[in-house]
Order: sequence, then structure tokens, then C-alpha cells
Amino acid sequence: MSTALIIFGAFTGLAATLSGIGKLTRQPKVIATLTGVGVPENRIPLLAALEILGALGLIIGIWVQPLGAAASIGLALYFLCAVAAHVRIKEPIKESMPAIFLFLMAAVTAALQLSR
Repeated sequence: MSTALIIFGAFTGLAATLSGIGKLTRQPKVIATLTGVGVPENRIPLLAALEILGALGLIIGIWVQPLGAAASIGLALYFLCAVAAHVRIKEPIKESMPAIFLFLMAAVTAALQLSR
């Protein structure tokens, strides 16, 4: 297990958890962003649960490689879809940066998981 995997896995897990909590606590800016890209409000708790479960899988996956690989790939796909939602509505890059950054973090974590 590499130091890079621990750092990327922990950071990505923390970021996904905070993102999920923002959805669950219905932070006004988070809800406005989600509804702005076309997410129905009744789907927001599901998205939050996916992020939090993915984060849990990342953290446990530091020691259990198959779970870590699955969780990091799942989160990478989740955030790639978030990027696509922003691109679909032609949102400025500045507004898409959190999703892009989280996608890149999850993708690096997936690469580290798959290479061990």
C-alpha cells in the first residue's frame, strides 16, 4: 500500500463525504446547483447516499483492495456524470471545477488502487 493511495483515498473520501453531507443538509447553494443541472429534488438523497457509501468504500478500500477499486471507480463515474451534467447545460468552467476536481481525484485513486 502506497502513501499516495492513502493520501488520495482519504482526501477523496473526505471530499465525497462532505459533498454528500451538503446534499443531506440541503445547503442552499448545493441544492441550487443540483436543480440547475436538472437533478430532481427527490433524487438528491440518493446522490448523497451514493457519495457517502463511496467514501466509506474508499476508506475501507485502503486495506481491502477490491472494495477500494470498486468504490474509486464508482466515484470516478459518479463525478464524471456530474461533469457531464454541467457541460450539458453549457455552464462556465468555474462552476464545473468542483466536479472536475473530484472526478480527477477519484480517477487517480482508482488508478492507484488498480496498480497495487
